[in-house]
Amino acid sequence: MASIGVLTLELRLEHARSLKDKRHVVQGLKDRLRHRFNVAVAEIDYQDLWQRAMVAAVTVSGDRGRAEQVLQSVEREAASFLGASLVDAGVEWME
Repeated sequence: MASIGVLTLELRLEHARSLKDKRHVVQGLKDRLRHRFNVAVAEIDYQDLWQRAMVAAVTVSGDRGRAEQVLQSVEREAASFLGASLVDAGVEWME
């Protein structure tokens, strides 16, 4: 049975002064995570606010342990890329 893991990242972008500033950060994060980890990434909430964002990264694997490793790596990379702008992260599992 496949394991589907969803990592949710909440961002607070204090330096953003417009939706364009926010899009620049969010798009950079999405591109980086997709390229490095082959995960699906989407902005899922706060699209109309320019200093907040909610991004989800999803992986599917036949091995839950492998899926956990991928999502942990994604979270570390996001924390490295965003610094203090990453205010919360959580994982949900669908099996």
